[in-house]
Amino acid sequence: MKLSVAIITFNEEINIGRCLDSVLDIADEIVIIDSYSTDRTREICEKYPLRFILNPFDGHIEQKNFALSQCQFDYVLSLDADEEISLPLQNEIQQIKQKNLTGNYRMNRMTNYCGKWIKHGAWYPDCKLRLVNRHEALWQGINPHDELKISGIQGSSKLKGDILHYSFPTFSDHLQKAEKYSTIQAEAMFKLGKNAGILAIICKPVIRFIRDYIIRLGFMDAYAGYRIATVTSWTTRLKYMKLYDLSKSVK
Repeated sequence: MKLSVAIITFNEEINIGRCLDSVLDIADEIVIIDSYSTDRTREICEKYPLRFILNPFDGHIEQKNFALSQCQFDYVLSLDADEEISLPLQNEIQQIKQKNLTGNYRMNRMTNYCGKWIKHGAWYPDCKLRLVNRHEALWQGINPHDELKISGIQGSSKLKGDILHYSFPTFSDHLQKAEKYSTIQAEAMFKLGKNAGILAIICKPVIRFIRDYIIRLGFMDAYAGYRIATVTSWTTRLKYMKLYDLSKSVK
């Protein structure tokens, strides 16, 4: 059975080559949905056998659902440009392709943070549903945190190997994305009619830090685990503060 790989891009010249190299041996079709990159993303992509489609960016969920709709084959592996498929996962996907793809498939994602692989906390094992029958699945969630969901009662199987996620080369990159994503989250929640009070602003960041750093053993990733839990807690506070301001602005 043939497999499509769908990837969305915007200014991913640093990452996209690594991502594409990892899927060349398992993909029968690669579809890139690009939201008008201004760097060398398109130039790099055009060196590979793929379809490059320009589409305005209306949100992560919307863009990824558009990517699903543009794929030729029923089964689709969805990736972000800053991800790659590990060799064990490549082998696993090749094997199930040979046996015939049925159902939908989950896999763990391991994140590289400032040069260190994170193996605890909220970031690992970060199990993702990524290989699906596109007629049974849809991207849902609250932007920018998208999630593939299966319609009906279909189940999913777990594959061996990891998606390797190169998230933040530097701590500064992490802080910048936290600021950006907290705004996107607050605006998305506001559109859904949600609001935030002082109690949420105070308590939810503390609960998030305790969950990620202590309960989920983030401390076992040493200083990197502490920084991740701290920034995640700070992002949570920012999100609810911004949601609080949005709620007050309409009263």
